[in-house]
Amino acid sequence: MKYLCVDYGTKRVGIATSDSEGRMAFPLRVIPHTKILSETVASICRDEGVEVIVLGESRDFSGKPNPVMRKAALFAEELKKETGLSVELMPEVLSSREAARMTGTGKTNDASAAAIVLQSYLDKVNGLRGDLNNE
Repeated sequence: MKYLCVDYGTKRVGIATSDSEGRMAFPLRVIPHTKILSETVASICRDEGVEVIVLGESRDFSGKPNPVMRKAALFAEELKKETGLSVELMPEVLSSREAARMTGTGKTNDASAAAIVLQSYLDKVNGLRGDLNNE
């Protein structure tokens, strides 16, 4: 099964995909956040043969959704309608900082952050890190 992860941002959106077995995540690209974002992501899903979308769940340190997450939740609903695919949430605490630490800051950082979130999700789905319901 192939997965796509979205690292949602108000200016840029990082996109990562998995291999066809759903075991490894790879940064794909960074796209601008435009009015046709859901259509753009849907097109990528079709082109890549994606079966499940993972959306980074952005929360503050107290565990409450931050302002970006409110917009991301609306975007998740748009994606479900646009693609007909399941959209799963995965916590993304400090994924952008981890990506910057690993690859430096640059134009691909958001895609690298999406790959980090997606790899965490894949590890859980594949039983490599605990249970999805027990964070």
